[in-house]
Amino acid sequence: MQSTTIGVDLAKSVFQVSVANRAGRIVSRKRFSRSQFDRFLANHEPATLVMETCSSAHHWARVARQYGHAPKLVHAPYVRPYVRRNKTDSADADALLRVNEDPEIKPVPVKNEAQQALQGLHRIRSQYDKTRKQRINLVHGLLAEFGLRLPRATTQFAATLGQQTECLPEILRQALLPVIAEITELEQPLKQIETQLAAIGKEDRSCSGC
Repeated sequence: MQSTTIGVDLAKSVFQVSVANRAGRIVSRKRFSRSQFDRFLANHEPATLVMETCSSAHHWARVARQYGHAPKLVHAPYVRPYVRRNKTDSADADALLRVNEDPEIKPVPVKNEAQQALQGLHRIRSQYDKTRKQRINLVHGLLAEFGLRLPRATTQFAATLGQQTECLPEILRQALLPVIAEITELEQPLKQIETQLAAIGKEDRSCSGC
């Protein structure tokens, strides 16, 4: 019978593949490097390609479409109950074939490059913001130990920080200087990304009525 479904356990360098025929019977299991997997997709007849959502899943889904396959992405928690043996790459690939047969599991839409780039911007902004807030909270906590207080609002933080640190013991003040500098340095890339996101949002709104 013609093979119609391919379960792929993605990894950074080695991909495990299980191929099933129309009846759902596994007819082959293979292990590929990245380049071998690309050639496999190029040479294999069009099939349903089932993968877990992960960092590279959307990329390989787009590649699969270019070769005529129908990619299907599934959230990882939905796959685990279908693993029947000890968790291995091969067992995970087999489980993806069983997941494909469950009509209640809805696939994750494949993102295009623009959508992934926008998601990446949000993730970078989140990391900048998280790091900056962590540094600010550190300084707040250390100053509080010496009876000093700063405004909680981050917009007022930098303006009053320099004056307050003058009251600290010199050994601590010197150690805090790089932390304070990092807080200031993080503001610029954070604002740049926020400006980018605002421009993208404005453009999307203007195009929504086109």
